[in-house]
Amino acid sequence: MQDIRMATYTHGQPSVSLGDEKFRRPMVIEIIEKKMEYLRKEKTLNVYGTVFFGTAASFSGMLANFIFRHCFKVKHDALKTYASVTTLPFLSTVVAYKFLVTDALYLGNISQENCVLRSSLVGIVCGVLYPTGLAFSKTGRLAVKYHTVPLPPKGRVLLYWLLLCQTEVKAMMIPLVFQTVFGIFNGLRHYAIFESTLEKTVRDD
Repeated sequence: MQDIRMATYTHGQPSVSLGDEKFRRPMVIEIIEKKMEYLRKEKTLNVYGTVFFGTAASFSGMLANFIFRHCFKVKHDALKTYASVTTLPFLSTVVAYKFLVTDALYLGNISQENCVLRSSLVGIVCGVLYPTGLAFSKTGRLAVKYHTVPLPPKGRVLLYWLLLCQTEVKAMMIPLVFQTVFGIFNGLRHYAIFESTLEKTVRDD
């Protein structure tokens, strides 16, 4: 009789019957599948948004490189410079967004406002300022190397280069506005997706 009681009760708790076990197992599997689906959707949307962000940075680099090559009358090493001003901004934008926005969201360290601010700053710095400076530097070196424009006077190098392309460089306002707006939009959407996924996961628990 004592053995029967021990089989039926363990530390004061009734043992789980075979019927209950069969009923609970599909529920656990369903909850796990839902969580995996939520995480899969969130990851897919985040990857698409980040890749699009990086691609926009690459186009900014292409535009800046085209402007400076035209202003400095450079026609050498086109493939080499275009490859660098598209690849490096893309990688820097993707990596910066992951560390500053995505990872911070998963750790729960930032608010919605902070998420939007970080996203827009990544778009401005890595998506516009960095590719513009990179294209300016590479094209300026080629201009000096091949003597396509007169050499600047000593002590006024930067000012001299800027005066040569001050009108055309205003076209970079287009990617600046676009990256800022898209950075705000992407930050808001990313935070909303994260909050929605978190709420659904907690609700299912």
